[in-house]
Amino acid sequence: RRSAKNKGRLKSVYRHFGMAWETAVQDFSTEQRHAILFGLPGISLEAKWSKRWGRTRRSITETFEWEGLIGVLKRWKAKMEWLKSQQICRSCKGGRLRPEALAIQVGGMSISGHCSLTVAEALAFWKKVKLDKTQAAIADQARREVIGRLQFLLDVGLDYLSLDRSAASLSGGESQRIRLASQLGSGLTGCLYVLDEPTIGLHPRDTQRLIESLKSLQALGNTLVVVEHDHETMSVADQIIDMGPGAGEAGGFVVATGSYTELQSNANSLTGAYLSGEKQIPRPQTRRSGKGSIRLEGCDLHNLKDLSLNIPLGAFTVITGVSGSGKSSLIMDTLVPALKAHKNPEAPPAPCSKVALPAAYTRLSVVNQRPISRSPRSTSVTVCKIMDPIRTLFAKTLVAKERGWSKSRFSFNHKAGHCPTCEGRSAILIEMHFLSDVWVRCETCRGRRYAEPVLDARWRGRSIADVLDLRVEEALEVFANHRRIRRPLEALRDVGLGYLRLGQPLNTLSGGEAQRVKLSRELVSKGEGAVYVLDEPTTGLHFADIEKLVAVLHRLVDAGGSVIVIEHNPDVIANADHVIDMGPEGGLQGGCIVAEGTPEEVALLGTHTANALRSLLGNPP
Repeated sequence: RRSAKNKGRLKSVYRHFGMAWETAVQDFSTEQRHAILFGLPGISLEAKWSKRWGRTRRSITETFEWEGLIGVLKRWKAKMEWLKSQQICRSCKGGRLRPEALAIQVGGMSISGHCSLTVAEALAFWKKVKLDKTQAAIADQARREVIGRLQFLLDVGLDYLSLDRSAASLSGGESQRIRLASQLGSGLTGCLYVLDEPTIGLHPRDTQRLIESLKSLQALGNTLVVVEHDHETMSVADQIIDMGPGAGEAGGFVVATGSYTELQSNANSLTGAYLSGEKQIPRPQTRRSGKGSIRLEGCDLHNLKDLSLNIPLGAFTVITGVSGSGKSSLIMDTLVPALKAHKNPEAPPAPCSKVALPAAYTRLSVVNQRPISRSPRSTSVTVCKIMDPIRTLFAKTLVAKERGWSKSRFSFNHKAGHCPTCEGRSAILIEMHFLSDVWVRCETCRGRRYAEPVLDARWRGRSIADVLDLRVEEALEVFANHRRIRRPLEALRDVGLGYLRLGQPLNTLSGGEAQRVKLSRELVSKGEGAVYVLDEPTTGLHFADIEKLVAVLHRLVDAGGSVIVIEHNPDVIANADHVIDMGPEGGLQGGCIVAEGTPEEVALLGTHTANALRSLLGNPP
């Protein structure tokens, strides 16, 4: 079907240029050859292709933008990437350098061997390495510089990283802390440092290390401005500026400012209410035991130590542990491929020796913070699948019936209804030569996406552009009697996105907002037997947003699903039915399950996570 679809699209390009399908390549003009290979940007075409429905074939018409044969091949190549595998170079054995360079050794170790060490191992090596008098005189300054920079990496909690670790494999939080370590090593004074969520991906144990590093920068005479939601980080701030009072259009004001203590007593600050304990994220009174379990054996990817993993179905499970302890390797790189391979025999095999899944497992949903779409064509209504019933309502209006319009007229992706200038995007892409391309609001439709005649059709006094301009909370009142529209809107409101406008392009959403849109779709779908996997879902979320997120995760479990979350936030861990704590440290010293059970059971042990839970739960029985 994919081949037929692409062939239908290619034929549409031929028709656009008035070319016969049998035209030889050597007879193409320069313009035609470039369009077929590299696409027709900004031009929408119609393609017809057929699809088998039971025993019959039906013709399907679609509007599309031709991306070119090169673009089609790139998509195919991306989908086949899993067939590739990396192998260590046979010549240098992974050392990257020529034999002449690798022959030079310091302390019995080549530069390749040194780079294979972790930060902690390399620091110990350079502190203990024995050099003769001549070598010490030559290497003294360089040695002090290396020790200093390694110490800075250690101070920001990156002791588990190997020096030859690929930058592409680092998380956002790790990359940010490496840049922070380089600033610590520069010794600059009088600078203004702006940090955006530096605690991303950090365990409470590692957060304290980061705070000490920030204090070191401040002690040098620098000013630090930190965008942060972490309780511990706010507690050591000299001044806190609380924005609000709500999100989206309801925000944009400074509602409170002052010290940590002053914010706690400020009645206007929602943040202060959570800091003082007046508001708290609720915890369940009972823990679910689950119905059956997913079992993996022989998990040995990266730093995993041949683990056996049991995750209960029908429960809320949190995977936690210090940074680099192997959480992502265990869940995202082992469990997720195992679940995919169970449903799709063509998927690559999971890096474990045995997988046992109960019959109750039906499907896998990985909910992350990646953008849903980078195009302004995708909006809140399209991703939640409520655009079709809205168009159906407008097709029943008096104007639509008099003019013989079908519901396709009210699609901003169809040439019959969309604005001829922006073609339904609401904005026009301006290509810049030396700067990033920018989207500018369409002056013809003023961002309303539709041609003027389409806006003559009114449903309850509103045009379809007016409907797309409604906020979710407003739309709930308008469509209170339309179940197909109301249910997805209620799900958006329940995940804290009541401030979004229905026609808001998805490429303008933050990572946290994109994740909650995906969660809202899951709330509407049937969750019986589904497994939901989330990686650090609290990234960028306020206490109030975390409270809503936790409530949504519990709803998914109550609907018959299973939730598996990689998380460091103590409030989320305390809400889990089952906790799996990885460690005991990061890197090579991690890769083990050091604690497992309910939050109360884990809090009784001596792990780093147990210390954080004890401070939150008090003294569990």
